[in-house]
Amino acid sequence: MPFNKTLAVAAGAAAVLAFASAVAAQTPPARPAAAAPARPAAAAPAMPPVRHGPALPGVCTYSGEQAIQDSEVGKYVTARIKQIVTEVNAELQAEDLAIKNEAKAIDAARATAQTDALEARAAALQARFNAYKRKQQLREAEVEQTRRKALMRVLQELDPIAVGVYQARNCSILLGDGVLLGNPAMDITPQVITGLNAKIKSFAFNRERLDTPAPGAPGAPPRTN
Repeated sequence: MPFNKTLAVAAGAAAVLAFASAVAAQTPPARPAAAAPARPAAAAPAMPPVRHGPALPGVCTYSGEQAIQDSEVGKYVTARIKQIVTEVNAELQAEDLAIKNEAKAIDAARATAQTDALEARAAALQARFNAYKRKQQLREAEVEQTRRKALMRVLQELDPIAVGVYQARNCSILLGDGVLLGNPAMDITPQVITGLNAKIKSFAFNRERLDTPAPGAPGAPPRTN
């Protein structure tokens, strides 16, 4: 039974650690070698300010990642995803604790319980644990799909604004997130963020559910007209 093996391994590891601690306590520590007086750490040289060349006519830069991260709707999506993750963790942790408690109870009952009944109980717990692991993987996939769909919604709102700013600034070329440095005068990201904040600040979304059958699939509820 994997749970009993896990408990046994954990107990064995604890015993090894206790033994190692006892040995360490009885072993006199080695005398440290004489150390030279510590010298104050040298301060890191200050980064000189970046001097940009002149802004290039028709060349614009833009960071979609920064636009999402700094926009109000982007911050809302980040906070909402964190909330969903917290809810999922609470659900999984409750099941995890219940499974661990049952494993401990089975292990404790081995001295008195009948072998057949105990093995049946252990088999049921193994099936429960397997189902829990499947649910854990499913919830992870649901959170990831939720995050992707939410970001796609933000991008749908963001892209037309970026194109509009590009045209309003009379850009001939737009350099994206791969630009390391550039004259801020060529950066249209702040204008895009302003436009996005004016257009949308939040939208309702919940966790995607991958364990719900699609309409018309076997096991799905019948459609109502």
